[in-house]
Amino acid sequence: MTDAAAQAWESRLTSVVVYARGAVCRRRAEGVVPSDGRVRVGGLPRTLDPDSLRARVVDAAGARVGEARLVVDAEPVAPGADHELRREVERLHEERQAVQVRRDRQAGRVEEIAGLRPVAPARKREDPHRRTPVDAWLGLAAFVDERLAALHDGLAALDEELRRIDHELALATDRLERASTDAPSARVQLAVAADLTVEGGGAGRVVVEVEYRVPGAVWVPTYRLTHRQGEGDARLVLRAFVAQRTGEDWTGVHLGLSTADLQRPTGVPKLRSLRIGRRQSAPEPSGWREPPAGLSALFTGYDAAGPRPVTAFQAAAQAGGYAEAAEEPRTFDAPGAAAAAPQAYGGAAPAGYGAAAPVAPAAPSGLRRAPRTVGLDALDRSAPPAPAPAGAPPPPPPQLGPPRPSSAELDYTGLVLAGPEEPGDRRGLLLPGSPTDAVAAEYRRRAGTVDALPLPGHAVRPHLSSGSFDHRYDASAPADIPSDGTWHTVTVTELPIALRTEYVCVPSVDETVYATLLVSNTTDQALLAGPVDITVDGDHLPTTALPTLAPGGTGRVGLGPAEALRAARRTELRETTTGLRSTTTVLDHRVHVELANRLARPVTVEVRERVPVTSEPDVRIEEHGTWTRPPEATDGPEQHVPGTRLWRVDVPAGGTAVLDGGYEIRIPAAKALTGGNRRS
Repeated sequence: MTDAAAQAWESRLTSVVVYARGAVCRRRAEGVVPSDGRVRVGGLPRTLDPDSLRARVVDAAGARVGEARLVVDAEPVAPGADHELRREVERLHEERQAVQVRRDRQAGRVEEIAGLRPVAPARKREDPHRRTPVDAWLGLAAFVDERLAALHDGLAALDEELRRIDHELALATDRLERASTDAPSARVQLAVAADLTVEGGGAGRVVVEVEYRVPGAVWVPTYRLTHRQGEGDARLVLRAFVAQRTGEDWTGVHLGLSTADLQRPTGVPKLRSLRIGRRQSAPEPSGWREPPAGLSALFTGYDAAGPRPVTAFQAAAQAGGYAEAAEEPRTFDAPGAAAAAPQAYGGAAPAGYGAAAPVAPAAPSGLRRAPRTVGLDALDRSAPPAPAPAGAPPPPPPQLGPPRPSSAELDYTGLVLAGPEEPGDRRGLLLPGSPTDAVAAEYRRRAGTVDALPLPGHAVRPHLSSGSFDHRYDASAPADIPSDGTWHTVTVTELPIALRTEYVCVPSVDETVYATLLVSNTTDQALLAGPVDITVDGDHLPTTALPTLAPGGTGRVGLGPAEALRAARRTELRETTTGLRSTTTVLDHRVHVELANRLARPVTVEVRERVPVTSEPDVRIEEHGTWTRPPEATDGPEQHVPGTRLWRVDVPAGGTAVLDGGYEIRIPAAKALTGGNRRS
């Protein structure tokens, strides 16, 4: 049974979970399992990670997936599958070329008419002198002027039409560049499918779910807060900015958002022994195996059979099968995807090994790999090395011991056996990657460009604000996110929170009183840091930042200056000496703060002051005031610097409040504060 005979099932994308970087997608397909159990589920994106393919049977007793493997093929795109924007760009290109040809022709006519000049007839030597008729000169000038006027009008109209087409072409090109990458960009595209072997289940219909991982998806949280003054609760709507360029549009999917990292390490660290003595580095396995003799005749029978007909895949490739991946110069970052011919497995053989290539080592115990056939040239240890050309740099020193393959060459699952169509020095060798792998790697590289998207204002990456724990949020409604690589806003859920309005003033820095919201997270989910749009009593306030709030935590959100509250601060300093011989200087600082409330309701204002802190044993600081020290708990709405003092005062509606405080600094008389003692 060939792969082409597998029964094809249509699939649809049902759910997507976006992680800190990348996403996990699930597709479902339904049908009646054929007698041989071979099913092909198509519609998979070209950016799919081949190592992440998983499949299972849903709601079918006794049925299971016995085998799942990825299949990549080239197929022509149906005529109706071309994107409308691409066809519009092509139409405008053709229209512009036609108008440009007409404009050039019109400009040639203008130049031709403008070159007309009157030429007097030739006069023989014996002919008497005669004058050229003025009417002829004037008639020619009038003809040229009239003709040039008409031609210039036509040229101006063509220039205006050309400018219009250039403008429309620029707009269409911009829309095409920002359009979804789900639509194919060439006449031939790569088709990615999953070949499954379904076992059991009888003759009924079976639902198969295919799961895979794709790069090119990111998200950051954002919020919308609606609050009415005087109330102790509010509506906090959790939203998310989501951007994806995975190669498939997410239409009507169940969206999940997670702060976890898909690429986090899961291996257990190795504990190495400690040895005292001479340093001896442990040799690492090189992956080199001696090739068997006689492998150079692997394709003798194939060559004797003559040339082979061109396959459908080769014809598609020659007709532009990889054109969709060649829209821009690309630098392959996947193993073995370099533009130059990849090196054979094991690298260049050292002196004494001839031109032989190594054979892939056996897989470690516990791993089951598909058998591979390897063809290598015969090993010739007696062949002398070829002389170096004149002027060439000296060869590198011979490598001691067996060759050291690179990491790409040690990736056994990524090695591909070069077929008989390859050149003679490559055929039969295990090479990292293939043309299809190179194209898929290019798609994955382009998808990864969304990781560098500039963040919206006040936005924070979720893996940076989540702390030591990972969190997941599921959207309450299906979402639509096109694969265009730009930010899209998705509403996730609504969370009830508790809050109260507080006013904060730091008069020693700024006498402005600021309104704040003290937000308490009463839910069982963490609120990650991000921008929040606040609406108070129907008035929209500027977007501000919400700090990360764990379940049960509190945080402060600034709303800006409160114009109805005023503060004034005055200070007084007296310097005296004490002691029998005036050995101590006393700096007495007095602080006087006045608050005025012009609102129609009483408010609570937190006034922040500071007192000096010292580490000198002969310097003492004595406080005298009604302020208090801030709590030292680490789970409060904010952390205060050492020396911070707080006043919390209730200011009545239309009233004022007066606060007095101060401190004394006692220092030896022979010493002085840096910058002078007389400071506020």
